[in-house]
Amino acid sequence: MDLLLNAMIEDIWIIAPILLCSFLTIGVVINRIYYYKKNKRDVVLFIPKLQKELARNNLDGAQNLSVQLGGITGEVSEEAVRIFSEQKEGFSRSFDIAASLATRKLETHLTILGTIGGVCPFLGLFGTVVRILYTFQDLAVQGNQSAAVASGIASALIATALGLGVAIVAVIFYNYFQSTVKRFEDDFQLIKLLFLSFVDNNEDLTTLNQQTNIAL
Repeated sequence: MDLLLNAMIEDIWIIAPILLCSFLTIGVVINRIYYYKKNKRDVVLFIPKLQKELARNNLDGAQNLSVQLGGITGEVSEEAVRIFSEQKEGFSRSFDIAASLATRKLETHLTILGTIGGVCPFLGLFGTVVRILYTFQDLAVQGNQSAAVASGIASALIATALGLGVAIVAVIFYNYFQSTVKRFEDDFQLIKLLFLSFVDNNEDLTTLNQQTNIAL
């Protein structure tokens, strides 16, 4: 414990940024867990209900279902209904824009975790190297003292240990949150494919009617 306190006092210049990274990691993790939990929706039951409303061409019913679903998935579905009612031909491109904007909300602050996961080990290593250099400099002045060498190296390694610890936590949650975002994106794609199936059906009917009119 004394070794840790001494290291934090002597190497505060490098320990402080690592501690700041740890606080940022905790803050981002809490924020994202709350956000994803608030927006989590099960689309297994929603998709069949939405499909029935679209099959009946009941866009108001589809809109109401999307509102009832809520969350960011519900917002994307609401936008899909609006696009479907206004511009069927350009549905795919317009929907992709809406889905990309929603994905940006889901990915907010994740770059912080990725950056901390990449930088923190190097911060700790840098602090360790500098502390070892100081230790050898002191030994050159005071003479060979094995106890001082062991104590100095042990103190130096604390920075590396802290940096690695923060980085490991940041990377674990970064990967976990990325997989969570991927699941949301899969839900968006399901909604897109559902609407596209009805866009294609409408186009086929239009083409058939045009051919019939030409034949007549």
